[in-house]
Amino acid sequence: MKRVGAHVSIAGGIENAPLNASSIGATAFACFTKNQRQWKSPEISPASIELFEKNCATAGIRSEHILPHDSYLINLGNPDPDKLERSRNAFIDEIRRAASLGLVMLNFHPGSHLNQIDEKGCLQLIADSVNIALEKTSGVTAVIENTAGQGSNLGNSFEQLASIIDKIDDKSRVGVCLDTCHLFASGYDLQSSEAVTAMFEAFDRTVGLSNLRGMHLNDAKHPLGSHLDRHACIGKGAIGLSAFASIMNSPFCEEIPLILETPDAEGWKEEIVLLYSLIDHPIK
Repeated sequence: MKRVGAHVSIAGGIENAPLNASSIGATAFACFTKNQRQWKSPEISPASIELFEKNCATAGIRSEHILPHDSYLINLGNPDPDKLERSRNAFIDEIRRAASLGLVMLNFHPGSHLNQIDEKGCLQLIADSVNIALEKTSGVTAVIENTAGQGSNLGNSFEQLASIIDKIDDKSRVGVCLDTCHLFASGYDLQSSEAVTAMFEAFDRTVGLSNLRGMHLNDAKHPLGSHLDRHACIGKGAIGLSAFASIMNSPFCEEIPLILETPDAEGWKEEIVLLYSLIDHPIK
């Protein structure tokens, strides 16, 4: 079964995330576990944890279909030692917060070299950061999100993702989330069913489809290879509807969270209906 949802709000408490997901007909969801623009937040209270788990059960959404995202402030490849340490500590805290909620994954952006070190050195820092975090935590898989390659951000190619994974000691606790807008912005064509098939084949050769833990479903505002991270609503951007039809019919996307991050939150319910309508109706 395909598990489609969106990155929902936690306004009023983390326990509201599954309710917000259920209200749009989602069978999966993503969320932050804290204010994503602050380094520190209070621990999640036992009452909120209990309500979160209860509301997930009521919504019928299991932990393996929930893909929380870490703070945007974290840069696991930061070349500045003090700032790197701060990011590493924050990442460890994010994993522990996910674990406290009974979740099994944490989505994160790899990191940026900030034009201060070379790509190879930055990829090593990112891998070292993940290794440190996994060693100090348990139960949660670190899920690397591919990037658009904007600025000094790494993780925009399958080769870079593979390089990070190769350096992770516990490979049972690392995976990948593929963002369609980021793929397209990085130069991976998705504009036909054949192109989507070729993308999955390339990912399998380089990274391995066994590492695919989720996807972010976003159309793109800019052309192929733009390296601009600008999301558009499904079927209303440069990628087009055929890519999403291919994904919704792909055997590689069964039982993993397929998460909308499109710009019109008011339209998520309709976008979820649209995506499900594409099953068994591929578009060339």
